[in-house]
Amino acid sequence: MKSTVETLEGNKVKLQVEVDEAEFDRDIDVAFRKIAREVRLPGFRPGKAPRRILEARIGLAPARQQALQDAIPRYLADAVKEHDVDIISPPEVDITAGEEDGPVAFAATVEVRPTIIVPGYAGLRVELPPVSVSDDDVDEAVTAELRRHGTLTDVDRAAEAGDFLTLDVEAERDGDPVPGLNTEDWLYELGRGWVSPDFDERLTGAEAGHSLSFSTTPNGTEDPADLSVSVKQVQTLVPAELSDDWVGENLGEFETADEWRAAIRERMEASRLNSARQLLLERATSALAELVEEDAPEALVNGELQTRARDLVTSLQSQGVSMEQYLAMTGQDPATLTEGLKGSAATAVKVDLALRSVADAEGIEITDEDLEAEYARIAVRVSQKPNQVRKAYERNDAVSGLRAEIRKAKALEWLLRHVEVVDTEGAAIDRELLLPPEEDIVVPGDVDLGTDDVHDHAGHDHAGHDHAGHDHPHDTEEAERP
Repeated sequence: MKSTVETLEGNKVKLQVEVDEAEFDRDIDVAFRKIAREVRLPGFRPGKAPRRILEARIGLAPARQQALQDAIPRYLADAVKEHDVDIISPPEVDITAGEEDGPVAFAATVEVRPTIIVPGYAGLRVELPPVSVSDDDVDEAVTAELRRHGTLTDVDRAAEAGDFLTLDVEAERDGDPVPGLNTEDWLYELGRGWVSPDFDERLTGAEAGHSLSFSTTPNGTEDPADLSVSVKQVQTLVPAELSDDWVGENLGEFETADEWRAAIRERMEASRLNSARQLLLERATSALAELVEEDAPEALVNGELQTRARDLVTSLQSQGVSMEQYLAMTGQDPATLTEGLKGSAATAVKVDLALRSVADAEGIEITDEDLEAEYARIAVRVSQKPNQVRKAYERNDAVSGLRAEIRKAKALEWLLRHVEVVDTEGAAIDRELLLPPEEDIVVPGDVDLGTDDVHDHAGHDHAGHDHAGHDHPHDTEEAERP
């Protein structure tokens, strides 16, 4: 087989492939064996009739057409691999010779992933919430816990925000009870705003024994309702008093108030740090995507959209939720959901293209050692030997896809190490503190080696979810398909 590649306009290339007659004749042999399994001839078991008998009975044309149908995708795949063509949509194939006899030649026009330039990627600035924990933050957490252990005490005064009121509520609309708003002895914290926009304001200043009647529009509705509210009790919450003894009695894992406060600070710092790391990934890649001036190729967007829709359905099914239920819960219709998914898919495609651009600009290359290290990491996750993982990727012709994913992950790591990070006040945040562990950046995807096949994230390169993109051949046949 001989092949050449020609660059066309519009992110397309044309592959010209020629197959000599002797090589293609072997494909015709294979086609005859396939046909033999479907044709019944006297004196021969299914699949055992020799080619010369079949050719005499049905002629050469059916086998040649079958060979063209089966072999051209394979020859095209070989040409794609030989010329390292990163195709992103189904090819348009035109057979130019050999449909009836002689050598076979065909041309395949394919859309390829564009190579872009992203100006300004080295000067990105990301704003994050503060990661430090102040004494006031700790005091607020301590106060919240002391209030949770507090007691309610009657007060002989008008109600104010933060008080707890015991209420009887009757609500009607056009003479009919309003569902969910008729209750007795309801303990309500004034200031929550749970009933309607002006409910708390009307009750502020009321005293125990007072009754009020008014019209208001309950939250989540559009029509007003008539409410009658009786204030039976006004109470204030008296928090527990902080002491070493109280801590020891109520928080058994600590002996002193200082130990408890230190643990609160440590927990809050860890929580804020984890949130900041995730936000750094999200905002850095979003900022990178905004630098991409080119439109995301429709073929890539549609592929990513299908992946995201499939993942959503799978996730919902695992939770026992139907798509209809999900749409009802989120207040969406199918068109709105699709539009939202398509928007996030387009952003993911731009991130994919931009990370590849960063890798090109920074000269990031993947060595065999990088690849072997990734095989070892995957092997640990799937409880297989690294050699088994490597063979599975090679068998599915998915190594190039894995290399691309590792390369993008390294480009993302470069980006995170160079982005300027500030808090909401503009003060610099220590970037090294926020960098996630390397294993959280290099995430080419999940592998299922239960049948020695690479399933998810190993072959055809999609723009991906998250930050570095993913690859998605779902079976051996797909991984071998051009």
